Amino acid sequence: MGYREFFFKYRSYTPIPLIIAALILAKPSGWSLLIGFAIAVCGQLTRLWALRYSGSATRTTGRVGADELVTNGPYGHLRNPLYAGNFLLSLGVLIMAWPWMPWMLLLYLILFGIQYYAIITLEEDFLRGKFPQVFSEYETAVPRIIPRITSWGRGDRLPTTWRKALRTERNSLQSFSLVSLLIFLIWLFR
Repeated sequence: MGYREFFFKYRSYTPIPLIIAALILAKPSGWSLLIGFAIAVCGQLTRLWALRYSGSATRTTGRVGADELVTNGPYGHLRNPLYAGNFLLSLGVLIMAWPWMPWMLLLYLILFGIQYYAIITLEEDFLRGKFPQVFSEYETAVPRIIPRITSWGRGDRLPTTWRKALRTERNSLQSFSLVSLLIFLIWLFR
């Protein structure tokens, strides 16, 4: 297993050491809680929006795969809306906790960049091989990370319901709620 496959397979677990360190070193304030929570909620909403279009297939951890190339909804604005949501969600949690700043933020940016560069290039190689014509057009028109303002969205995939997206995202929502509660309790009792 190469490093890209490793990061893909264990992407749900790799943030755990950083979260634990953030909780141990947490020095939240009222403003860090408010600002961080707002950023994290934006990340969670971005993830939910993306899951309405991509479905639960994005939750696999074994191998990269796709039955179709999703290019509408948030995927018409950027190629990796789930990972943009992850970035905002984790950034928000770090700001809420305000641990060992600004060094923890720098460490987060480096580790996130390394992990998601590996994952994104692995997925793009797969998509380029499976959908060569369409992915080539998509890759040219839609940015990898920074969203375009207007949607390229040429796909016809219909979004699932918010309820189904919430069900798919249940574990992430539970983790975010628990970590947020712990940070709030640290602020309250420190």
